[in-house]
Amino acid sequence: MKALILVGGYGTRLRPLTLSVPKPLINFCNRSIVEYQIASFKKVGVKHLILAVAYQPEALMEALRDLEKKYALKISCSKEDDPLGTAGPVRLAEKLLRDEDAEKSSPQPSAGGRRFLDIKTDTDCFFVCNSDIICSFPLEEMWKFHKKTGAEATIL
Repeated sequence: MKALILVGGYGTRLRPLTLSVPKPLINFCNRSIVEYQIASFKKVGVKHLILAVAYQPEALMEALRDLEKKYALKISCSKEDDPLGTAGPVRLAEKLLRDEDAEKSSPQPSAGGRRFLDIKTDTDCFFVCNSDIICSFPLEEMWKFHKKTGAEATIL
């Protein structure tokens, strides 16, 4: 399973803290904001974390290498040249969000249509969250509810 964290913005409301460090790397109780999210996603089986980043992507990815090893998951970056809001980064990260094995065996879209994410299996599903949230989301319960209902999307 995968998760997409929307980093996007420039952290203007948290200045001067964000002048030298991207918002997800700001420490809160001796841990970066993004580490709280990584730990939560790891508990529900996320193996690949994708960050949709517009501001200081190199600094962010460099800092996350230690967390990638600590939590034994893959962390990738989807770079936005300009902040794209909420849905834009999901579209931009489409290739990273697709299941690699399914991608190889899936039929290509018809000439007249364009297939986006075809959610059919657990490995096709993914979480999306904002980068500046620290709380205890009931991710496991949410995931179970989503599977039980067979919905296209489940929003908390």
